[in-house]
Amino acid sequence: MARVSPPLRVLIVDDDALVRAGLALMLDGTHGITVVGEAADGDQVPAAADAHAPDVVLMDLRMPRVDGIAATRALRRRPDPPEVVVLTTFDSDENILLALRAGAGGFLLKDTPPGEIVHAITQVAAGEPILSPRVTRRLMDRAAVQADAYQKARAALATLSPRESDVVLAVAKGRANAEIAAELYMTVATVKAHVSHILTKLDLDNRTQIALLAHDADLV
Repeated sequence: MARVSPPLRVLIVDDDALVRAGLALMLDGTHGITVVGEAADGDQVPAAADAHAPDVVLMDLRMPRVDGIAATRALRRRPDPPEVVVLTTFDSDENILLALRAGAGGFLLKDTPPGEIVHAITQVAAGEPILSPRVTRRLMDRAAVQADAYQKARAALATLSPRESDVVLAVAKGRANAEIAAELYMTVATVKAHVSHILTKLDLDNRTQIALLAHDADLV
C-alpha cells in the first residue's frame, strides 16, 4: 500500500456493537483519523472496503460467520489493499501467527490504551508493523522455546550412527518398516532393530516421539 497522509480512513470490524461504538467515538475525536465505516462480521468486510476505501482496518478475530483471519487474508489479496490492525482479546500463539501470516500489520489486545491504538493505526498506515508489548513477549518466548528444542533435538540426534539417522528421517516422513527397508536396502528385521536401538539411545517411547524429535531438529 502506498503511504497515506492524514486524515487516515479507518474501517472498524467487530461483532460487538458496543465495541464498535466505543472505538468510533474514540477515533473520530482524534486529529488525523476519520472512521469511515463499520462491519459486524468478516463476511461484510469486502463490501465495506469497496464502499469506504479505508486506509486501515481495525479487525476483530472471533466473529460468527467469517473470522478476522479469513477476512484479513481476503483484504490483503486485493489490489492496493488497506493495512490491517488486529484488535482482539485472544492472544494465543496460534492467533498471533495466523494473523501475521494473513498479512496483518499490527496485533493489539483490546485492553490496549486508546493512545496506543491511535499510535498503532498511524504507524501501520506508514508501513511500520507494530505489536503490543505482551504479544511481542509471547513471540519472543515462543522463539526461545523453539530454539531450545532445536538445540536439544540436534544434540540428541548427533549421538546416532549415520544409518540410525537415515532411519530417523524415514520414520519422520511417515514411512512404514517395509518402506524403510526398501528405501535403505535392509531387511525389515534390521529396520525394527534400528528403531529399537534409537528408542533406547534417545530414551523415547514410540515412533511418534522419533518423528517429533526430527521435527524439532528441523529435519522435515
